[in-house]
Amino acid sequence: MELGTERSSHEESAEAYWRRRAIALTGVLATVGLVAWGCSGGGDAGKERSIHNAAGLSTPSPVSTMSVPVATPTITVTATAKVTMRPSVQARAGDACAPEDVVINLDSKADAYRGKARPQFLVSVVNTGKRPCTFGVGPKELELRVTSGPDRIWSSAHCARGDGSSIRLLKRGIPYAATVTWDRKRSTNGCDGSRSLARPGTYVVAVKPDHQRPRREVFRLSP
Repeated sequence: MELGTERSSHEESAEAYWRRRAIALTGVLATVGLVAWGCSGGGDAGKERSIHNAAGLSTPSPVSTMSVPVATPTITVTATAKVTMRPSVQARAGDACAPEDVVINLDSKADAYRGKARPQFLVSVVNTGKRPCTFGVGPKELELRVTSGPDRIWSSAHCARGDGSSIRLLKRGIPYAATVTWDRKRSTNGCDGSRSLARPGTYVVAVKPDHQRPRREVFRLSP
């Protein structure tokens, strides 16, 4: 009886040993499985992330919205000027000479006048235009003045006869010439009363047409 009991106890100890070994092996396998699952990335989502990372793909960034400027309409005002063209009047032969078409010269016949010699001045007018034209050549239009510094000694317009006007027709290139004589006396408007003689010295004679610069000559009166 004791031998049977001892064998039965021995068999129970061997069975308990292998049961414990089986439980321990199962625990080891479960631990290995958990570790493997964790390394695999935790399922399909992990696999998908691994595939994207392996392919070098990044998560697309949100698309920025661009603002389009709105064009502001521009209002343009255009002013139109109305120009009225007047027909130009063509000059005819016999009309007044244009100032730029007239050339005037003045010369003293001598540089010095002695004693009672009266100075004489030659005035010439030439039309350089393309047509004949009229020009005033009288003492009123072509006034000769004799001066000594700021002192006006004599004027051809003071002692002119009538109104002193003389209008002439000037042909192209044909000069009008006239000689004007000074009596060596001072003059006033109208040449009334007694007139004193000019003293010896240096004088200037100038002819001044309208709208033109005066021409000048220098001469002397000697005793």
